Amino acid sequence: MSSVPPQAETGVFSVSSSILIDAPPEKVWSIILDFPSYEEWNPFVRGQTITDKSGNPLPDQTPAEGKYLLIAPVHLPPTMGEPGWFQKQSAWEIITTVDHENHRVAWRNIALPTYLLWAERWQAVTVVDGKTKYESTEVFGGIVAYLVKFFMREKLVLGFNAQAEGLKKQAEKP
Repeated sequence: MSSVPPQAETGVFSVSSSILIDAPPEKVWSIILDFPSYEEWNPFVRGQTITDKSGNPLPDQTPAEGKYLLIAPVHLPPTMGEPGWFQKQSAWEIITTVDHENHRVAWRNIALPTYLLWAERWQAVTVVDGKTKYESTEVFGGIVAYLVKFFMREKLVLGFNAQAEGLKKQAEKP
């Protein structure tokens, strides 16, 4: 059973990933919320920066509901190295949920009007059979989501899986 909330049935498609991690859930949760460290371990989302409404980085990079989030660069396909010219993407989001008690965080895309494209991403950490389970899912909707699905779905799947593997590797370090 998934720990991420049920997704809107109006979505065009979704991408998800999960992995078991041999580390305490609090450690995994702290890595997920440490956006400035993403460049050290995440081959998919190389950077996440909390910003003001104009996109200027804020001194406090602590995720909180209502804060703006610039996700850049996003490497498609995922790589720790330098991607090719058309392999670097970005996303403009607003954080909608930071649930420390249940180890869940979510944000939604705000770059375009929702009739064109909307996306909502959830990440959750739970304990299953003595191991930490990381789950992540993103649902895409709107007219442009059909193009995203056709042109980018496979790369997004690779990215989600690479992020899960990178998180596992980072969390299991002694």
